[in-house]
Amino acid sequence: MHLGIRNELSEREHRVAATPATVSSFTELGFSVSVETGAGAPAGFPDSAYSEAGATVVPELAAGAPVDLLIRITPPTESDRSLLATNGVIVGLIDPAANTTVFAEWGRDGITSVAMEMVPRSTLAQSMDALSSQATAAGYAAVLLGVSTLPKFMPMLVTPAGTIPPSTVLVLGVGVAGLQAIATAKRLGAIVYAYDIRPETKEQVESLGARFIEATTEEMDEGGYARAVDEETAEKQREALASAVADADLIITTAQVPGRSAPRLIDRSMVEAMRPGSLIIDMAAASGGNVEGSRPDETIEVAGVTIMGPTDLASRVATDSSRMFGRNVLELVKRMVVDGSLIVDHDDPVVGPAIVAPSKEAVE
Repeated sequence: MHLGIRNELSEREHRVAATPATVSSFTELGFSVSVETGAGAPAGFPDSAYSEAGATVVPELAAGAPVDLLIRITPPTESDRSLLATNGVIVGLIDPAANTTVFAEWGRDGITSVAMEMVPRSTLAQSMDALSSQATAAGYAAVLLGVSTLPKFMPMLVTPAGTIPPSTVLVLGVGVAGLQAIATAKRLGAIVYAYDIRPETKEQVESLGARFIEATTEEMDEGGYARAVDEETAEKQREALASAVADADLIITTAQVPGRSAPRLIDRSMVEAMRPGSLIIDMAAASGGNVEGSRPDETIEVAGVTIMGPTDLASRVATDSSRMFGRNVLELVKRMVVDGSLIVDHDDPVVGPAIVAPSKEAVE
């Protein structure tokens, strides 16, 4: 079994799909591992570390034998298809919604595509939940970005020059990223408020020492995600949040609904009511944005308020986000290795739901 790790070669992507530690585990499973030169360098893992872990470092995977299993962080390209052996498997954060047609074509050629985004949210699959691990990294990085951009201290400081009040942080959306943002902001000494439409998140917010904003709530769906709401409910949300938004120095928005555009939580009038110098980091900018006017990977200013829409937050802490992602993938692949062979079991309760497009043989 030949496993390939590509150099992501993206200006904003510093993560790597496998670390030296997981490469060592893959070799113990029976894989021969090839890693492209420099693949781990942006995340702090030199080629020598991969070699010591048992991998072969190569200038390009295309120069070697076909790959039975290809692991990616970013969505695959047509060049990835040419690397894969007959009945090969690709695993990663492959953006299934945007690439369904491509994966269907690959499936007809015998390639099985497995999306880490589609791993079910269950106790059994916790160690394989890449969305959660990368959201943890992103929530942490969002607060650090806010700290480095906001023209204020986060904690209260008592100095000979006077007492500096703490910053007020508002987190909208209390999933994994939101909880990590709350915890990080609290550790840095900020006063933290938070809101999520799911009522069960109130206890989580308060357990971290933050204050939950009382506004419209609704039960989550069966997958543990928030449901999309109608415009009337959304308007009630905005009315209830208006005061908290106006008082915040830093707002971090994380609210997203799978398969839908991100809910609009902050409109322009709410932004204009904020103090000049305030900052909003919209973590949902890539899926439409929680904030009116936010744009992916751009920084704009509205009435003296800065709005940022970074899409590479997890990549900004690439060493540890790579470690977590690498472990997620390793645990998933372990379920595919049976008696030294790579077998994708469509009936497996974790692997099966994550299959975007089955191989030709599986369909037949």
